Order: sequence, then structure tokens, then C-alpha cells
Amino acid sequence: MATVELNLDNFNEVTGTPGIVLVDFWASWCGPCRQFAPVYEAASEQHPDITFGSINTEEQQELAGAFNVRSIPTLMIVRDGVVLYSNPGALPASALEELIGKVREVDMEQVRASIAEAEATQPAE
Repeated sequence: MATVELNLDNFNEVTGTPGIVLVDFWASWCGPCRQFAPVYEAASEQHPDITFGSINTEEQQELAGAFNVRSIPTLMIVRDGVVLYSNPGALPASALEELIGKVREVDMEQVRASIAEAEATQPAE
């Protein structure tokens, strides 16, 4: 599956849909980003049921800022509209595969219940 270029116009639409979305924050001048790109692209081919998106941080500074991206590459994983993972660093293929497997195993009902519980205990602003 081809990688989807994400921007302010389509980000919420793509990441808010049911399913898993991987988001790669990158820049063309970034050596580790260029090293991670073929790993990311290969994973997108191996997992056609997952949406793989990319955000060029030079062109989409507002999105990078919204997610507090301070180092690139940063990989973020969203499942059913909930950010489950966000960490900087280029992953080797085996680590990316392991991470995808773990995200598939997450009980999203439990995640939503935990979010609701956390929101209920926070004082109103």
C-alpha cells in the first residue's frame, strides 16, 4: 500500500477512522529519516490493512508542533482515533514488526474505558 502524505487538511480524516494508522514524521535533510524510509515502505507493503502516513515536518510545522515532535524521525501510531504510541528514532524492521503486532493486540475497549475514567477524575477547567 502506498504511503499517504498527511497535512492539516486530511490528518483528522485519516487518523480518525477505525483501524490502525502509522504516522512517520520526517524531513528530507534527516539522515536517520532516509534510513527508516525503506523499512517503513516495506512494512506498508506487508500490512495492506494498515494506513501508513507521512508528515514532512518542514512543510507541516503546525502538525509537528501539535504533537510536540522535537526529534525526527518520530513514529506515531493511532488506532481507532486514539494515539497509542509516539516515540522518536528510526526502528529496524524487526522492531517495527513487533510494535505493529503489539498494537494489533491492544484491547481498545479497555483503552476507551481508561480514557473515560481519567477524564471523569480530572477537575473541570
